[in-house]
This record gives sequence, structure tokens and C-alpha cells, in this order.
Amino acid sequence: MLSNRKLVAATCLATSALLASVAHADMAAAKKWIDNEFQPSVLSKEEQMQEMEWFAKAAAPFKGMEINVLSETIPTHEYESKTLTKAFEEITGIKVNHQLLGEGEVVQAVQTQMQTKRNLYDAYINDSDLIGTHSRLQLAVNLSDWMAGEGKDVTNPNLDVDDFIGKSFTTGPDGKLYQLPDQQFANLYWFRKDWFDRPDLKKRFKEKYGYDLGVPVNWSAYEDIAKFFSEDVKEIDGVRIYGHMDYGKRAPDLGWRMTDAWLSMAGAGSKGLPNGVPIDEWGIRMEEGSCNPAGAAVTRGGGTNGPAAVYAIRKWDEWLRQYAPPGAADYDFYQSLPALSQGNVAQQIFWYTAFTASMVAPKSDGNNTVDDSGKPLWRMAPSPHGPYWVKGQKLGYQDAGSWTLFESTPVDRRKAAWLYAQFVVSKTLDVKKSHVGLTFIRDSSINHASFTERAPNLGGLVEFYRSPDRVLWSPTGVNVPDYPKLAQLWWQNIGDVNSGAFTPQQAMDRLANEMDQVMARMQRADEKAEVYGGCGPRLNDEKPAAEWLGKGGAKAKLANEKPKGETVVYEELIKRWSN
Repeated sequence: MLSNRKLVAATCLATSALLASVAHADMAAAKKWIDNEFQPSVLSKEEQMQEMEWFAKAAAPFKGMEINVLSETIPTHEYESKTLTKAFEEITGIKVNHQLLGEGEVVQAVQTQMQTKRNLYDAYINDSDLIGTHSRLQLAVNLSDWMAGEGKDVTNPNLDVDDFIGKSFTTGPDGKLYQLPDQQFANLYWFRKDWFDRPDLKKRFKEKYGYDLGVPVNWSAYEDIAKFFSEDVKEIDGVRIYGHMDYGKRAPDLGWRMTDAWLSMAGAGSKGLPNGVPIDEWGIRMEEGSCNPAGAAVTRGGGTNGPAAVYAIRKWDEWLRQYAPPGAADYDFYQSLPALSQGNVAQQIFWYTAFTASMVAPKSDGNNTVDDSGKPLWRMAPSPHGPYWVKGQKLGYQDAGSWTLFESTPVDRRKAAWLYAQFVVSKTLDVKKSHVGLTFIRDSSINHASFTERAPNLGGLVEFYRSPDRVLWSPTGVNVPDYPKLAQLWWQNIGDVNSGAFTPQQAMDRLANEMDQVMARMQRADEKAEVYGGCGPRLNDEKPAAEWLGKGGAKAKLANEKPKGETVVYEELIKRWSN
């Protein structure tokens, strides 16, 4: 019979041998994935193996665990769900059910987990638009403290947070990181360069409008171009064409269409990056140095129902009715953007670059916006700005879908999910993932040589992300104290404009009032029990609008909201981006 000491020693040896064999199997799987899938990479294959070895060892305590994560449905997340979960399981032994739903359903699930404190999912990829919510409610894990404390043993030493181009978007007013970017995309201007370059169309446009057909710098030029293609050109190569594309279905997507900087593009907010101070792109006022929103309505110093915001909604409605293809008013987010591949639209003022992967698909896939060799006939450029916009304001929106952990998730499941989150954003595979989804998150990936080579086939995407202008595009910021509560008010009110039930002014007045009502309830809860950590709203007393308009509040109405159109030559723009 073995002595206790010998039994312990034998057990230890057996355990060590088992771990060694498992580690060997894990690294064999890692080598297979590195050789066959995770190329190109900013890391050498040796460095990739070292990073994967860290994941295999860190995951050992969780081997055999099955976890659940949730994200919206875009190509990047489809790749993670279908391919990267398999790689992660083979390398770490942790099975991940990566579920894909519409963005509205993701927000609903996040809200439900926050309200019930029940663990519905072990991690979420939800928009950094919720940074104001997460940093105030303190229901999401403070990642800065997590990585230095309880989660240190499962935090990749090669994570390199400073390499993430969207880290400022996921940082709260307290300077702490609450979310880790997983994918990022901007809303840019999209146009059919092959049509814009046609000498006959350039001549006709110049004769009618007195300036060159080109990339519109302001909304006046965008409107002229929309009218020109819809009403003057009408048909190209036997196809009825239109000068504008958008969507207007009464659904949550319509709210995001507006909160995703539509008002800011028109010029409704204040100067300041990444978001306006004191008035952000939602029209919510929050003084510099404060964490307490002070109101949305003009009468409280906000801008949600100010002249610039009302102008923005009016133009959205007019253009959709007059210059978009029939049926566009009934499209939602997911129907509108891929519809460009039909090849019957000249331009779109606000196009999410997340759909670049679909727009570079070959003709054989039904994409009519590439030539026979697969080169795009379109380009993307900075979005034009409205007449209220001034230099120093943000110019557009960037979505930063970001990993979020909740305190309501058991620590072991949270650690396993954190390992998966870091795996799918790791330097080992991020360049490859970026090539699949074209939703850049790392500066090192953007500047990788493989994207210099691929740039001519991506219509300006790489040039944009390498340009200094990139900082003018940002997500919803910290002025919004509770994104799920406030976001749902937008589509319900703006949908009444599209239906004709309300004028833009009536709809925005009602929206601003409802936002202030909701924020007043937040204020009472925060004052009573610090539900928002003392950073809940503290609404200004109402004053006549005249005391705010043009006097530190919303901008006063312009006498001329349609200045002369201004355009720029695309090639000159690219040169400027490249300098």
C-alpha cells in the first residue's frame, strides 16, 4: 500500500502529466488556427503562439465551462459567433454560445439584466453609447479596477488598452474604463464616384447650380445633388435612379438614426470633442466639469427642440419623401443600408461603414456597385454638415460595440467571458478579424501593411481611419444619463413626423419635454438614494426660451438655412486625409 506522501506525489505527477498533455493539445490547436486562420497578424507566429499559450493556461480553471454572450447581428459578430468560438473552445476548452440579435433586443437584454440583477448573459457587446449609463449606475464592472484586482489573473498582459482607438468612448467621467471595444464603425457619406465623374453629368450640374459636382461639404450641396439625380438625371443605363437613400420605419432603428449624431451633423450641439460641451448631440445640457445633466428642452438650456434640431428633422423628412426610392420610408436600419447594392442610388449622407464588407461583395453576389473586377464604383467621404455647424464640433458618429461585464454575473463565469472577450480582440487575430468585418478597433491593425495593399478596394475606408479627421466622429457621450430609458423616446416621437401626425417642431417639443420628465424622475431617485451615484440629472429651472436661444443655450434660428452649396474634389480630399 502506498504511503500518504507517495500517494500525494503520484497524484501530483499524474495531474502534471495530464495538464502537460492538455496544454500540448491546446497548443497544437492554437498552431492550427494560427497557421490556417489568424493570418495576417501584427504579431509573428512565435508571438501569436505565446499569446495563445497564455490564454490556454489562464483558462485552465474554467475548462469544460459553457458560457453565453450576446451581440447585435453584423458581419464582425457573425464571424466571432461562427468561427472564433470554435477556435476559442479548441484552445481553451471553454464553450461559448455567442448569440446574435437585433440591436434593440440587445439593449433590452442589457436593460433587463440591470433592472433584475439576474444573469441573463455572461457578457455583452453593447454600444459605448451606454457609457453614461454604466458609469453612473455602477452595475457594469469597472474594467480598470477589475483588470488590476479581481480579474488580474485572467487579464491578458498583451491586451494593450492604449492600442484601442475607441478607449476614450468607453471611459466614464471618473476616468475609469467600463467597456472594451470589439468593433467600431463610422457614419460617412457614400456616393457613386463613377456617376459623379461622368463629364456629361458634371457639365449639366455646373450649368444648373453654378458649382462643380463633387463631394458635398454642406447640406445645401447634398440637397442640390439629391434633386439633380432624382429629378434631372432620373435614369442611368436604363435604370431609374435616385439622389438619396434613408429609412423611416417607426422602430427603434429610427431613434438611433437621429441620436447617432444626425442633429450634430446639422450643427445642433456645442463645440467640443468627443461630444459637445455643454450641449451634446442629443441636445442634453451638462456643464463642463459636472456629471449632472441639466435638461434637454430649450427652456432649460438644452437644444433638443432648438432651431438647429428642428431643421435637422425637417430635412430628414423632406429628403426621404422627395429624393429616396419608393418604399424607403418603410425601411429600417437593416433593410436600408444593404439596399445600396442594388445600384440605383447616387449618394447617401449617412452610411454606416459596418456594411463595407457587403458593399465590396462581387457582382455574382448581386452587388451592382462594383465593376467586373470587383473594384468599388463608389467611395466614402466625410459627411457634409448643416448650416448650424461650426468648426470645433463633432461631425458624425462612430459606433463602438464594446464588451461589457456586469456585477450580477457570477465571478467564475465573468472571468471565463472576459477571457473570450479578450481573445476576439487580441493582437493575434485582430488584423484577420478586421479584414473580415472591416470594423477597426486597434491602431496597430489599421496601420498594418495588408490594409495599405487592400485600401484601393475599400472605397476610402482605410484612408478615413488613418486620418486625423477620425476624431470628429464619436458615439453618444456621458451627457446621456440612462441610454435605454431615453433612447426609446426618440423613435416614437420622430416616427410621428414621418407619418404626418406632427410637424418637426411639434415632435421635438414633445420629445424634449418627455426627456426632461424622465430625467426629473432620475433626479428624484438620485437625490433620495444616489441611484446614479450622485451623477444623476439636476435640471435647470425653466426660463423663457428667449433667455437661452443664442445666449449660451441652443443656437438661434438662422435667417438663411440654405447657403450656397459647396463641394470638394474627392482626390483632393484623400490627399488631405493622407497628409
